[in-house]
Amino acid sequence: MGVLYDYFRAVDDEAVAKLMAATDGGPVVRAEDSPVEDAVDGKGIDPTVVLGKVVSFALGVPWSADVIGDRLIWPEGAREDLEYEGPWVVVLSEPARDALADMPDDRLPDLAEQWSHIEELSHYSDAEPEVMLSRLREFVGLARRARTSGERIYCWICL
Repeated sequence: MGVLYDYFRAVDDEAVAKLMAATDGGPVVRAEDSPVEDAVDGKGIDPTVVLGKVVSFALGVPWSADVIGDRLIWPEGAREDLEYEGPWVVVLSEPARDALADMPDDRLPDLAEQWSHIEELSHYSDAEPEVMLSRLREFVGLARRARTSGERIYCWICL
């Protein structure tokens, strides 16, 4: 089993800390009883590299770890505890959220095609362009709703 990624929107880091306390550390995406209003099952799409690459394609810039600008926000002290093995929650930067939200619908098929060919997705059997287009639409929709609501995008990560 790989790493799990649940993307969701929330008003702030404090709300996320309360969510993590209420769910005993997650997960956030569940079949019937999701504790959040709006979430995307990341299915192997990490924020920094895989999501960062499609954002860099959209922005027309080379990929770097700073494209997404994610920052660990939960649990407190995990950054200093080298023995801690998760789960974690990171927040994506507002510019990353906005870059996702600003992707024009007519560019999504081309971006998904480009995204489907990145090295990090080469071992996935479901990384065909049409599948990645569906996934990209989920992320873009989440980003648009987050921005409209004045919220941020968070990613719950678990080994």
